[in-house]
Amino acid sequence: MTTPIEHLKSFAQVDVLRRARTGMPEIIYAASKTTEQVIAIADHMLAANGRVLISRPTVEMVERCLTTYADLTITRSTADRMLTVARTPIDHTQIGGIVGIIAAGTSDLPVADEAAMVCTELGCQVERVTDVGVAGLHRLFAPLTRLLEIPVDVIIVAAGMDGALPSVVTGLVDVPVIGLPAAVGYGHGAAGEAALGTMLQSCAPGIAVVNIDNGVGAGAMAARIATKAAQARARGTHK
Repeated sequence: MTTPIEHLKSFAQVDVLRRARTGMPEIIYAASKTTEQVIAIADHMLAANGRVLISRPTVEMVERCLTTYADLTITRSTADRMLTVARTPIDHTQIGGIVGIIAAGTSDLPVADEAAMVCTELGCQVERVTDVGVAGLHRLFAPLTRLLEIPVDVIIVAAGMDGALPSVVTGLVDVPVIGLPAAVGYGHGAAGEAALGTMLQSCAPGIAVVNIDNGVGAGAMAARIATKAAQARARGTHK
């Protein structure tokens, strides 16, 4: 394919050169699309780039991908909120940096996994920590120390309920923190508004916040930060 935009009938204009232009691949947001539309877009992206990410597929879409792309490599996140379909392996020759991802609770893993898959797709090394929320804050310190000793370039903190953990982490580290509010909790908090509000009102400077359940956005931002940090280290090494 030689053109940057592939026109698919009346429902899509596929930006096949987005990764070359911005460093971030076009990700298929499957919600509200038909299965046929998702497969058609995926076919074009696979032909152009050898890889495609599909966010928020339905059960029918997942089953169709498993059948249609049975001869390819398919990676599935927790609860199948994201799929990676690949003809070609990830290019690990690029400098991607290191991203730490902390999930406050097990219930926050689906959005944390989305972020991790995006970071991995962009060539980053991902270091995971799970179930260290503020209800048992003593669980946090040893794994957080490990992340800083690696050291990671940026930390994503996924949290539902009151969403307090990202502020706690930001007050303890010297790297950028991205708060990822999750739609987890009881009553009002179940939709993620409480977690989002807490993160937006953080008194700890150095935190940025994405929208509720936006693991894709958190992963994209973290990967860009980590990649730039790694590239700066490489330039310093080669001087």
